[in-house]
Amino acid sequence: MPVTLHTPPAFDLTLAEIARWAAIPVAVAVDLGRDSGQIDPAIRPLRPAGQQPRLFGQAVTVRCEAPDFGAVLHALDVIQRGQVLVIDAAGHRDTAMIGDILSGHLRNKGIAGLVCDGAVRDTGTLGGWDDFPVFSRWITPRGPTGADRGAVNLPVVIGGRLVSPGDLVIGDDDGLVSLSSRIVRTRIADAEAKLFRESDWISALASGKSAAEVFGLAPNVQP
Repeated sequence: MPVTLHTPPAFDLTLAEIARWAAIPVAVAVDLGRDSGQIDPAIRPLRPAGQQPRLFGQAVTVRCEAPDFGAVLHALDVIQRGQVLVIDAAGHRDTAMIGDILSGHLRNKGIAGLVCDGAVRDTGTLGGWDDFPVFSRWITPRGPTGADRGAVNLPVVIGGRLVSPGDLVIGDDDGLVSLSSRIVRTRIADAEAKLFRESDWISALASGKSAAEVFGLAPNVQP
């Protein structure tokens, strides 16, 4: 079956709505609750902790029928600057869905980065880029075979999480989260409040207050 290109729903989020999430760490977004969109933490960034560039952008989704990677090739002409390529390869570990040639093309286009629930290769090159974050479940040297199947811009499952075209994908050293338009709009105040509380905790602990006072702990029970 040939690759199918779906017309994505209208991306109805404004730049202002998206921009407010730029300061929110993945851990804070995930702490909002089970509906916040955490992606399986087994999908990890290639670069070491402390050197990982932040991933931030709206998703262009790809479903691959590994080892065929045709949908990735078709997505190259669809994805736009600032978006994130999200590849659903159903956790396939034996063949890479993308490597340095296609990733380099995406990087040159100004794509924000990529997430692969499957495997990537050429990680010596991909992991050396400090401006193009790559998250993947597996690494393998074997390349794909076939370029005739799959789909672009339809809802996919990435690390157990449904990701739809246009969802906001955020990634950092701790992992990944995908936020629907509804979550982007309705939970940003909660995320900002959590970030503010954490800043208060840091200041209070630094001032010499006890952990019991800062975190409102119940009194100790003496044996």
